[in-house]
Amino acid sequence: MHPILLAVTERIRARSEARRAAYLKRISGARQGGVERNRIACTNVAHAYAAVPANDKLVLKAAQAPNIGIVTAYNDMLSAHQPYEHYPQIIKAEARAAGATAQVAGGVPAMCDGVTQGQDGMDLSLFSRDVIALSTAVGLAHHVFDANLFLGVCDKIVPGLLIGALRFGHLPGLFVPAGPMVSGISNAEKAKVRQLFTEGKVDRDALLESEMASYHSAGTCTFYGTANSNQMLLEIMGLQLPGSFVNPGTDLREALTRAATRRAVELALDSSAPGLSDIVDERVVVNGIVGLLATGGSTNHTIHLVAIARAAGIDINWDDFNDLSAVVPLLARVYPNGKADVNHFHAAGGMAFLIRELLDAGLLHEDVNTVLGPSLRRWTQEPWLDNGELAWRPAPEKSHDAAVLATAAEPFSPDGGLRLVIGNIGRGVIKVSAVAPENRVIKAPALIFDRQEDLLAAFKRGELERDFVAVVRFQGPRANGMPELHQLTPTMAILQDRGFQVALVTDGRMSGASGKVPAAIHISPESAMGGPLTLLRDGDMILLDAVNGRLEAQVPEDRWALREIETADLSGNQFGLGRELFSGFRKLADTPERGAFTFDFDE
Repeated sequence: MHPILLAVTERIRARSEARRAAYLKRISGARQGGVERNRIACTNVAHAYAAVPANDKLVLKAAQAPNIGIVTAYNDMLSAHQPYEHYPQIIKAEARAAGATAQVAGGVPAMCDGVTQGQDGMDLSLFSRDVIALSTAVGLAHHVFDANLFLGVCDKIVPGLLIGALRFGHLPGLFVPAGPMVSGISNAEKAKVRQLFTEGKVDRDALLESEMASYHSAGTCTFYGTANSNQMLLEIMGLQLPGSFVNPGTDLREALTRAATRRAVELALDSSAPGLSDIVDERVVVNGIVGLLATGGSTNHTIHLVAIARAAGIDINWDDFNDLSAVVPLLARVYPNGKADVNHFHAAGGMAFLIRELLDAGLLHEDVNTVLGPSLRRWTQEPWLDNGELAWRPAPEKSHDAAVLATAAEPFSPDGGLRLVIGNIGRGVIKVSAVAPENRVIKAPALIFDRQEDLLAAFKRGELERDFVAVVRFQGPRANGMPELHQLTPTMAILQDRGFQVALVTDGRMSGASGKVPAAIHISPESAMGGPLTLLRDGDMILLDAVNGRLEAQVPEDRWALREIETADLSGNQFGLGRELFSGFRKLADTPERGAFTFDFDE
């Protein structure tokens, strides 16, 4: 095992000791042998049986076989979640074949950042994670399930489901993916058309045609954003069966769903089987961070992984990400960190190859609990159909495309490409895996914006043809829900391509689409908390040094000390499209480095 991996794991364990012990004590109090529903009154449990088919009712009444709960994020507006429409029927049939029953415990909202990007609805996006956690708890609180299956894929959905599930950590649970859509036009071509549209060189019809050729069928978007980072994370944490990146609507995808159902029944029948609380410990959380770094995954997980860990009584921070990033090599080149999509990554060897490389290099904890037993080595195998039956085979010996999937011995980069930046402006993170080395240190005057729309308007007026660091403030959880600022990416990329030294500094998010323009994001404390971004003024010289982890306003200390905090009029983003319903979330939100939590998990 790599010594840094062991050292970071140990300090997380020590830091979390009291909180983790309190969490496990609560979970232990909920864990009892036998069938869950036997511990509630007959009047109560009769309500849970009332609408089920007669044969299922007989099985439930006997109270000897497990009942599997299904929490689903199905809707048919999101391509990633549309395939879940028929999963409950498949799961129920497979549970019956195994002598058990299954019921839909509840549904959770599934919001698409792709639909809301740059729109007012994006202000609800981050907080939808906590709504999903609450919705999960509502479904499971009926206390009639012996194991659970969680159907979710995209950005806030998986973290929300897992946060909620961990509060019922005495129960076994598996996550069941739906898979990525088949490949459309290349991500590079899509990005080029977006940039041309921003420059006014193609019209809206051309842009829409390009976008629809990219996002064209059921399944997750094929670039390596938060949705596909979620699926990587669930595999490397041992929470779902190997095979995340199998396309929907295929026989193999259905076979994996059936296998997950059978496994849930097996776990429910085994009194010694691990619940989710036994799986998600500090070692598994570290494995998740390693997977994020080794694949160049979404920066959203510098928030979500912190929140997931807190739900399990584990305390991690950005120092842990930073220190692991220094020793975890980058093994994947998937857009926006390369030209390939996740289908190409999967064909090259995918998760099974990557996990084997990391295990053999001593960069993952192998002896961890998983949904398949006490070892992560099982995830070095990949699923396939042998005469129509689900079977498993070892990952390929060699990468089928060394430009997409590398070995630990010859990585694309010796480090994970995620940096913690610190200075008198605050603490933030920057993803540099797609940033050219010559653009990783930027020193330029600040241009201050309190809305992303103001930056875009300045670009259209021709006012940004120069070197500058765009400081976009009041974009944190308490200000407006911390929306993603992808609208800025094409504009900033155009200016970079024109030869200008440009960078972004913000207390907002950029997520998995962080690309070639250096962006220091999640700056904490945020502006709405009186953070130091509010002390900046137009023209201040900003140093963003992603190599040495520095983020500084180069203003004399005596002048800096005399600066007064600037405020902003936030009334325009507090109402409309339901934003007023989230006023309580904005008031309660913790900092991004604390997971932007709205819950109190101090056990």
